[in-house]
Amino acid sequence: MWPEQRPNAVVRQTVRIVAPEAETPAPARRSAPANSAAVIDLDAKLTTVKGIGETYAKLMSFAGINTIHEALYYFPFRHEDFSSFKKINALMYGQTESVIAQVVETVTKRTFGGKEMIEVIVADETGRLSCIFFNRRMTYGLKTGSQVVLSGRVDEWNGRICFKAPSYEAADRELTSTGRLVPVYSTTGPLKLATLRKLLKTIVDRYAAYLPEHLPASIREKHHLVPLGQAVKDYHFPASVAVKEKARQRLAFDEFFLVQLGVLLKRHEWQEERPGIPFKINQTLLDAWKDALQFKVTTFDPVTKEPKEEIRKMELTGAQQKAIGDILGDIQKDRPMNRLLQGDVGSGKTVVGATALLMAVANGFQGALMAPTQILAEQHYQGLSRLFEKLENSPYFQKTGLKIRLELLTGNVRKKEAVYRRIREGEVDIVIGTSAVIEDVVEFNRLGLVIIDEQHRFGVRQRKALRGKGANSTANSEGANPHLLVMTATPIPRTLNLTVYGDLDLSLMNEMPPGREPIQTKWVMPNERNGAYKFIRKQVEAGRQAFVICPLVEESEKIEAKAAIEEHDRLQREVFPDLKLALLHGRMKPTEKDMVMHQFRDREYHVLVATSVIEVGIDIPNATVIMIEGADRFGLSQLHQFRGRVGRGQGKSYCLLLAGDELSQVGQERLKAIEGTNDGFELAEIDLQMRGPGEFFGTRQSGVPDLKVAGVNDVNILETARAEAIRLFEEDPGLKEVPHQLLSAKVARLWSLEGDLS
Repeated sequence: MWPEQRPNAVVRQTVRIVAPEAETPAPARRSAPANSAAVIDLDAKLTTVKGIGETYAKLMSFAGINTIHEALYYFPFRHEDFSSFKKINALMYGQTESVIAQVVETVTKRTFGGKEMIEVIVADETGRLSCIFFNRRMTYGLKTGSQVVLSGRVDEWNGRICFKAPSYEAADRELTSTGRLVPVYSTTGPLKLATLRKLLKTIVDRYAAYLPEHLPASIREKHHLVPLGQAVKDYHFPASVAVKEKARQRLAFDEFFLVQLGVLLKRHEWQEERPGIPFKINQTLLDAWKDALQFKVTTFDPVTKEPKEEIRKMELTGAQQKAIGDILGDIQKDRPMNRLLQGDVGSGKTVVGATALLMAVANGFQGALMAPTQILAEQHYQGLSRLFEKLENSPYFQKTGLKIRLELLTGNVRKKEAVYRRIREGEVDIVIGTSAVIEDVVEFNRLGLVIIDEQHRFGVRQRKALRGKGANSTANSEGANPHLLVMTATPIPRTLNLTVYGDLDLSLMNEMPPGREPIQTKWVMPNERNGAYKFIRKQVEAGRQAFVICPLVEESEKIEAKAAIEEHDRLQREVFPDLKLALLHGRMKPTEKDMVMHQFRDREYHVLVATSVIEVGIDIPNATVIMIEGADRFGLSQLHQFRGRVGRGQGKSYCLLLAGDELSQVGQERLKAIEGTNDGFELAEIDLQMRGPGEFFGTRQSGVPDLKVAGVNDVNILETARAEAIRLFEEDPGLKEVPHQLLSAKVARLWSLEGDLS
């Protein structure tokens, strides 16, 4: 078990210094403690560092740096390459260069606007160079006659090359801001970059060598990883690009390795702390279930345009059959299932989840499905009700008399006390709801299976609370953990999959049900808008329905709702006066949203004008066209989710992307990408490259520590780190052996400060 795992717990790192390991570089000049047996507390306040008083410590606190350890791990987000030294007569316009020169004179001038300009002239044996400043304080270190190193981008002034506000340092001192790869850090408040850089240089030189080495020597040697102290020092202040990359690889490996050990620990605790519930697979029931699966197809009379519905047998795709096989294999074991069902939009995850719920009920247990929104919860309830209703009409069910009792539990369900009682007394087999399912008043009788839809939309504690209701079920005398199935329609890139969901087994569904045609996507130019409106009208006249998505307004939901109302009114008045238009936005009450969706599903409206509230899961089989306004403002994954609102029935569907004339390069690339493919997994990889992991997927919401050094392209490092973590965990589950105690403390520190090991 880890050291105390409160969310804000701190595992202090105190190092008794005897002598650094042979492979660890000696401390920088003046950094070794006088007493070799002294104790260095790396979690000590910055004021314990010689040369850093209360004033500097307060400045660094603006960047969130309060201890020595935080300073060591406050990494630069990039480096300026000032390592190229040139003589003045060899400087080239537009290049980033460094020169060693002597200050010759300083001249103060006025611009045409009356602004003070300071020209500092420096020289070497090849010529003279002007350095232009507009802030006198920036020139105080440039005394006439002094020898300095200057670094910057070579610019032009009055027809001559010059430096504009270059960085500079005295030539007889160790360089931190010029003449080398110079680290650039995030700063805030009154803390200046140059000040922060010098303070961090002091701390890194003095203390990096004493960071305790937590990686086993066998792993370091096998993968040629530099020692931790050296990596930290070289990543802050590298001697070359090659040295920086070696340091980055070690630190990226560390991040992935510690995250993987953390998620493996989560898995270990979930599956080992309490037994699972082994289900028996009723093959006769399973066969009856597959035979009963049907779906409704709507066709239209070519003359009257009247809709006509047909019932057809549902043929499971190969991906669905494999996923069902994975799940059935898991739930037969006495360890709780821990599986992620990841499928593209419309790949048929609901049927797979329903199969797992059916097996839970057949074994005398309850199932729970938690969805992120009321609309989605209700949609799951209706979809599962239809599926199980068909099964109950089958010969097998009529013979056995098996009934499946479903209950919807959301924030606006009436007579909740009666619902709570039925759940508690086992009169409900499957509970479908929002976070209302995890309220303290909800007690299950015998919860055996938990399904969480779109897990990343829930916080860590919400997910933990639902799982905990299984072990605490009133009739669960064994205290067993329920099986866990996580479903998501958001394709996740491999890098994030192995970090955010690294503790889950993966079932991938990348195959569409038969009969589904690819959605045709077109980037529509502003001058083609009227043509897009005509196309929507043509689809409506053919008996179909349409979505119009309003532009994203990041400032506030209130402004976004107002814009949606105005767009709805404009379309109703000027574009589609003879059609019925509905409106849906985030400021509406849940009951109002539900009513609008019901009416749209029942074809009382032709067009639904909406904000991004319809992003995930809304199922309207009769809708065949979606027009997305301001498409360049949305991320690729979000656009793909919008597109997935159509194409859910039979026949051709269309997605129209509208954007303005002046698009950024990223905006153009985004629209070209989604126009070019319907593959959500391919788009997810592209989106991750464009936006980075933080914006793509809230890792803090997911409970996984942030990655400071590792990047989205480090898949090879991630896979290597994961393989080593699995191997180590197999040797020592829980990392309890003495050689791994330092590593155990490091994992606990990372997760207790930045993640959640629940």
